[in-house]
Amino acid sequence: MMQDRKRLERAIEEDAKIQSLTSDMDTLFELAREGENVTAEIERELKSYAAVLEKLETAMLLSGENDAKSAIVTIHPGAGGTESQDWAEMLLRMYLRWAERQGLGVVVTDRLEGDGAGIKSVTFEANGENAYGMLFSEIGVHRLVRISPFDANARRHTSFASVFVYPQIDDEIKIDIRLDDLRIDTFRSGGAGGQHVNMTDSAVRIVHLPTNIVVQCQNERSQHKNRDSAMKQLRARLYEFELDKKKEEAKKTEASKLEINFGSQIRSYVLAPYRLIKDHRTKLSIGDVDRVLDGDLEPLIHAFLVFRKTGRTSGDGKDDLGE
Repeated sequence: MMQDRKRLERAIEEDAKIQSLTSDMDTLFELAREGENVTAEIERELKSYAAVLEKLETAMLLSGENDAKSAIVTIHPGAGGTESQDWAEMLLRMYLRWAERQGLGVVVTDRLEGDGAGIKSVTFEANGENAYGMLFSEIGVHRLVRISPFDANARRHTSFASVFVYPQIDDEIKIDIRLDDLRIDTFRSGGAGGQHVNMTDSAVRIVHLPTNIVVQCQNERSQHKNRDSAMKQLRARLYEFELDKKKEEAKKTEASKLEINFGSQIRSYVLAPYRLIKDHRTKLSIGDVDRVLDGDLEPLIHAFLVFRKTGRTSGDGKDDLGE
């Protein structure tokens, strides 16, 4: 209930912010119509307005089954020793800074230090609303091109690191049975049990409409007892159904992880001979590399969510990296 309250409070605050920005824009345009020079103020307010709307659009695009859940993130360096291990640590820093900007709680659950520098692997939790939905865009191989600080000859090196994100699935399975989802039939019991059992509608059959699971009980003379027994059977069957569903989800998650390889990078970070970040799926290019590496992933995440929903890319389809 507290989580729902916080979510609703944020929605109310965002609505109030939009109304305030709209009012300010109306005032500025009115001043402009009266001949006042407020061009700079209008440009500044439009940027603020666009940032708020982009944030809202990102939230609206997070509609997947697990998008609202917290996330578990793992980072592994590719081949290349110290160079790739250092790149993995740079990615870790980027995600930790991003999580801090988003107000997410972070717990590093496993970290294996590299040989001399960087990390050999790391796993951390990002706890908070929509963490998995936003970090889903980071699943894949990330490529870094730079002048290596570990090369005495100052040569350019290419490094790889893979990122994978799991949704945090609650181990507890809650079975909530709604009466509207049930079709309950009574019928006359058959078999041994005496005349009373055979001549009254004491047997109970329950159909769970969403899953089409059918249970029935006719052992007791009391319809009430048969119904209780049938409900116990239904709860057990639904528990098994949800357990199988969770196992299937885990299989799908692992299968998607196996598809990641070091020849299918999703994003390139070029620090030399020029400075540019290019997302190969959305075609979004960002020249301010330092800002992104410092945790400003919002434009990249938003572009991916739009691409996933609509297939629309941010660029013109040309690859600035010559690929």
